[in-house]
Amino acid sequence: MVWVKVCGLSTLADLEAASEAGADAFGMVLAEGTPRCISVENAEYLAGAAQIPGVLVTVDQTPGDLIGLAEQVGAWGVQPHGRHGAEAAEAAVRHGLRVLRPVKVGSQRVCVDGVPPAQIPILDTADSRRHGGTGRSFDYGRVPQIGRKWVLAGGLAPHNVAEAVNRLQPWGVDASSHLESSLGVKDPARIRSFVKEAKRL
Repeated sequence: MVWVKVCGLSTLADLEAASEAGADAFGMVLAEGTPRCISVENAEYLAGAAQIPGVLVTVDQTPGDLIGLAEQVGAWGVQPHGRHGAEAAEAAVRHGLRVLRPVKVGSQRVCVDGVPPAQIPILDTADSRRHGGTGRSFDYGRVPQIGRKWVLAGGLAPHNVAEAVNRLQPWGVDASSHLESSLGVKDPARIRSFVKEAKRL
C-alpha cells in the first residue's frame, strides 16, 4: 500500500484529520516566507501530539542547524531543500533521521542516481521562485522506472492521485496545496479523500 504524507500542517485539527484518514506521516514547514511556515514552537507542539511521524521541511539549513531543529521538535524525518541540502541530508542520516531528498523535475528526464541509498528521493515540480508547494504537476513521461523507494509530489489532489499512483507506481505520495480550502488552511474533507484515493489501489 502506498505511503502517504500530508504536508504543510499547522493546527491540531489538521493533524487529527490526517491521522484519522490513515496518513503515514505529516509535514511541518519551517521555511520562512512561505504561506505554510509555522514556528518551531508550533512544530514541537504538533510533533508531541502526533500519532504519526512528523517530517521537518526546511530551506537552506546547515547540517548542524537542521539536526538541532529536528532534535528540538522531535521530528522523525527531514526534507532539506536549498543550500546545504546534500550535506544536511547526509548528517541527518548519520543522526538516525529518515530523509526525503528533494529532486526537482524540470524539462529533463529524471535521474535519482545522485541520491544516496539511505535517502528517499521525493520528486516535485521545478520552480525557480520556490522549493515546493507549487500546486503544479510535471510531465510524468520524464520519470523512468525507478528501482528503489521514491515519493511523488507536485500537483497531487484527491481527483488525480489514484491515476498518478497507477501510472508511476511510486512508493509514496505527498500533497499540500490541493488539500487546502484557502492558502495555508487545510480542508479535512480533502485530506480524507486524498488519503483514501492514494491508498485504494
